[in-house]
Amino acid sequence: MNRSWQASRLDRRQFSARLLACLAAAACPAIARSRDTRATLLRVAALQMAPKLADWQANLEQAERLIREAQALGAQWIVLPEMFTTAAAFHPDMLSAIQPVDGPAAQMMLRLARQGNCVIGGSFLASRDAEVYNSFLLVFPNGQVLRHDKDQPTYWESCFYRGGDDDGVLATPIGGIGSVLCWELIRSRTMRRLRGRIRLVLGASCWWTLSDDVDADNPLRTANLTMLQQAPTRCARMLGVPVIHGSHAGPFHGFFSPDLADVPYRSRYLGEAMVVDADGAVLARRGAAEGAGVIIADVVLPPEPTPSLEIPEAFWMPSEMPGPWMDSWQRWLKSGADYYETVTRPYIRTGLINEFIPAYLR
Repeated sequence: MNRSWQASRLDRRQFSARLLACLAAAACPAIARSRDTRATLLRVAALQMAPKLADWQANLEQAERLIREAQALGAQWIVLPEMFTTAAAFHPDMLSAIQPVDGPAAQMMLRLARQGNCVIGGSFLASRDAEVYNSFLLVFPNGQVLRHDKDQPTYWESCFYRGGDDDGVLATPIGGIGSVLCWELIRSRTMRRLRGRIRLVLGASCWWTLSDDVDADNPLRTANLTMLQQAPTRCARMLGVPVIHGSHAGPFHGFFSPDLADVPYRSRYLGEAMVVDADGAVLARRGAAEGAGVIIADVVLPPEPTPSLEIPEAFWMPSEMPGPWMDSWQRWLKSGADYYETVTRPYIRTGLINEFIPAYLR
């Protein structure tokens, strides 16, 4: 008798619990969505910085100010630009701006993620195990840190870090997240290694243009800007997921190369911070003329990514990519690696700056 009563009471409790769950889901769709890991609504922010080349302290201060602005606007996920502590150019001061992977930049991100109860991502020149990488860190309020190292440097960048070998897929509580840095956005192999494995792309760029002494109407300027503007939208369509893209804007003064270390290279970063939905529609954008600032948008991570654009077979995806730039990128992988091995890598180990002698003078 008692057993029968207890079994009946348990059945009623189970029925009541299930009924309440159904009623709650019907009355509050947000609750139902929050329990369904296949459909996620996020308020996200992409940051655009106006960096001071190689001045990591000034850039950290600016980054913190923009992060706090994004937090005040309710951002749950915040993406900084690529190399947000330094930006990029060939300049000797870049060496002293390299930080340990767990150094001041990482500590700032962790502190603000904890204080703002949000997720923050950004890349910087990070040293570990006596090497330097362009490391994108994704940090969480509980102190968890995930990392992607950019696969290959671009032009000057080859002087200051080596490429990584991870696949760029970060395992997070909301599923796989793709980390894509600058020209990784325009390489087809990036899309192939991420397709079908992620729900969101966190993109970050430090995209510059021709030097100021080149004609303003040079067609390569237009081709370069078009590649940048279309990169996040093409990425979204090829992967079927939203893209958050942080970027830099404003002028910088560097030098042409280690071989021409006294010849100035004055130019500009092209901006184009964006938030793009899974269909490739731009939800928010900040052009270079708008300078530093924050863009905010709500993105939906679809239950199942549905790509709407095929991934090309070619190594470089954009049809606008000039042939000379492809060749130059390849050459810099070797010449920049020479500077990295001769100057950057020993500097990380000893703190001393070796004299660089170009190969043609040795």
